[in-house]
Amino acid sequence: MTVRFAVIRILAVLSVLLGVNYVAWRWLESVNWSAWWIAVPLVLAETYSLIDTILFSSTMWKARTRPTPTSPPEGTVDVFIATYDEPIELVMTTARAAARIAYPHTTWVLDDGSRPELEAAAREAGVGYLTRSADWTGKPRHAKAGNLNNALFETDGEFLLILDADQIPDPLILHRTLGYFADDEKVAVVQTPQWFVNVDEADPLGSQAPLFYGPIQQGKDGWNAAFFCGSNAVLRREALMQLGIIGYVREVTDSAGRALRTAEIMIEKEVRESASAELSRELSVLQIAIRRGIRDLAAGVPVADVADEVGAAVDHASRILVAQDLAGIRADLEALGALPIAQDAELDAVIVDEAGLAALAESDLSPITALDAVRGLLDALRLDRGEEAQPILPLATISVTEDMATAMQLHALGWRSVYHHEILAKGLAPEDLRTMLTQRLRWAQGTLQVMLRDNPLVKRGLSFGQRLMYFATMWSYLSGFAAIAYLAAPVIYLVFGVLPVTAWSVDFFARFLPYFLVNQLLFLVVAKGVRTWRGQQYSLALFPVWIRACVTAFANVVFHRPLAFAVTRKDGRDPRGVPWREIWPQLTAIAVLSVALVIGVTRVILGTADGVGTLVNTIWVVYDLVVLSVIIQAARYRGPAAVLLEKESHGTVH
Repeated sequence: MTVRFAVIRILAVLSVLLGVNYVAWRWLESVNWSAWWIAVPLVLAETYSLIDTILFSSTMWKARTRPTPTSPPEGTVDVFIATYDEPIELVMTTARAAARIAYPHTTWVLDDGSRPELEAAAREAGVGYLTRSADWTGKPRHAKAGNLNNALFETDGEFLLILDADQIPDPLILHRTLGYFADDEKVAVVQTPQWFVNVDEADPLGSQAPLFYGPIQQGKDGWNAAFFCGSNAVLRREALMQLGIIGYVREVTDSAGRALRTAEIMIEKEVRESASAELSRELSVLQIAIRRGIRDLAAGVPVADVADEVGAAVDHASRILVAQDLAGIRADLEALGALPIAQDAELDAVIVDEAGLAALAESDLSPITALDAVRGLLDALRLDRGEEAQPILPLATISVTEDMATAMQLHALGWRSVYHHEILAKGLAPEDLRTMLTQRLRWAQGTLQVMLRDNPLVKRGLSFGQRLMYFATMWSYLSGFAAIAYLAAPVIYLVFGVLPVTAWSVDFFARFLPYFLVNQLLFLVVAKGVRTWRGQQYSLALFPVWIRACVTAFANVVFHRPLAFAVTRKDGRDPRGVPWREIWPQLTAIAVLSVALVIGVTRVILGTADGVGTLVNTIWVVYDLVVLSVIIQAARYRGPAAVLLEKESHGTVH
């Protein structure tokens, strides 16, 4: 253990202990309940920050710097360059650079835009070109994840290097990363940093993320939880295919369970309404078979075996009942024309219509037609339908952040990941505020969507550390609500004199200052000279984005609506200019904070306000204004042209 690592652990322990001491005291001793409407939100925000501190300290506890792999690179490789509507020359710049990678491989342009011009350019450059058809919306299904899934079935390399359309790879990228897979046959992902050539030292849009692509990913790597970030990563095909097969089986099993429960309701209804003792007896036998099938599915019996067993019971019941119900068959034939489970070729899946299942369960079918409906449900779920079967989807499609969702699924299956801390590809960051806001919103929405649909805290297969590491990333996007309290509390005090704490006493400062200072010291030691101020600014300054992401992700999960995938612009500034409508909350906050500052100082001069309280809140407001000022810098920012990428493509990344 190095001295620096030991210091980090000591500071992490102190930060957590001092934080728990402070927040516990805040709840028990210092909440001003007479002003609960601001006091409670503030202490809740501080509690949120304490949990954030605990998660960050846990991440840093096992931070690791990996040695280079000992094994030589080996195995066949496909290089995937995913694109939708990026400029053709930009895509081809990346493709030509990928073709020059020193290790033997095959380069593929995956064009979800189906552009003939790009196909011709790829053929001319000697690289492969793949595309796919659009669905009923006019766009290919599942966005980037669907694009990569499609390419998996058109290629056969043992490993996949995935690049965004703007990411120029170092010629030695495969030499530097493939050895990890030979060192450990359970490694599924090797992720390298994302670094951008069109970002200057000021980095007003906060694109470089040196804290994440450094200490945080290294910390997650120590817990075997470094995750796939969508580009500049090498993945093992075997791991992805295993993930796809298991996901497919689970989906079909879930669909089969829903179908059998619907069938049980239908047959139970027929038993209750049957006027014939013989008919009732036969249906009861079938009902027992269906219930046994439901139990077998839960116990892990293959869907095909369950479907065959229940299907045999349906056939037996049909032979006995057909003579008794010929008249009813003709009347109900049309009802079978729209079974609520079907294979939809355009949507690439077995489609289960929950409302249709409920309506079918309540419908007044004749007994024999009810049996045919049950048989139809079972047949729709068979696993041996050849070309009509549901395609296997290796990369997760439950979220627009398919990268993190896929990595979490792989970790849950026992695969391992590696974070290789070396810049081996350089790309283009957003060059205007509007594009940056769209990108951050997509990241936040997708991450929160994963948390709501597949919460790592309760996910089977993940270790305790992995649960914490994935949850830490998701938790960070909830900060928008805490930011409201942190912005409002000093304004309310300076303008109205309302205290959220019982007093600005010695007890308060004796607990708060050590916690705050140790926390900042931990951050500085972890960063080790890396500029992280921009990241700290944007964690607060983008509070409207984080709140919008939370609301949208929650609504979409509740109402089963998909999130739209917004492609990040890679061709310079958005011509629409500054997105004033998107940043009005921050501009309003700046104006309100400034007015509150003037009012607070005026009240001290007039002798109507407490000097200590005003000083504390003045410092607080000044800090908030400095943090929020990054939005004004970003709105005024004029980024360099994307032609810089062409220059990078002719050199070697160092």
